[in-house]
Amino acid sequence: MTQPSSERGRLYVVAAPSGAGKTSLVKALMAREPRIRFSVSYTTRKPRPNEIPGRDYHFVSAERFAEMVGHNEFLEHARVFDNSYGTGAHTVEEALANGEQLLLEIDWQGARQVRARLPEACSIFVLPPSRAALELRLKGRSTDSDEVIQRRLRDAAQDLSHWSEFDYVVVNDRFEQALEDLQAIVENRGSHLVARRPEVVQLATRLVSA
Repeated sequence: MTQPSSERGRLYVVAAPSGAGKTSLVKALMAREPRIRFSVSYTTRKPRPNEIPGRDYHFVSAERFAEMVGHNEFLEHARVFDNSYGTGAHTVEEALANGEQLLLEIDWQGARQVRARLPEACSIFVLPPSRAALELRLKGRSTDSDEVIQRRLRDAAQDLSHWSEFDYVVVNDRFEQALEDLQAIVENRGSHLVARRPEVVQLATRLVSA
């Protein structure tokens, strides 16, 4: 059993519209920063071909998920694209009490709930460089139908409109630069990446109105 640390850990919350590339960025960051542990969420959706239960998600039934909600077992939970997602509260609290650095990849709804319960969490939003790039990435996945892709694109505007609720914004235009920016934030040297910097305000305005 891990011994509690005298210094409390930190929770990093990363959110983005579907197709912005946050999952690839998070995986690359984890490879660079072994001290950071990935918080595995619960979901009612079916696993994708490359996903492993317990590593990517805890896959549970809708009935089991509802039971966990009823028992207040989630730090946050949300319904996204006909499926439910949630973060186990006990797992997160135990990790932070042990001084661990924990990273949570969720949507803006979940991030809002986390900030309400853990205001000390560091929140990061990933923006695509354009709506065209977002569409290209969604089509390049080859895991979603055209109908699902179009629905995700329609919902992207709503997701994008919540960027200003976050502490930091990373623009995923060039992957390596975006990864460097993400790493700078978790290493406490990302003051130049605060959300409301002028170039991000301009980009976000274009993305939301596109």
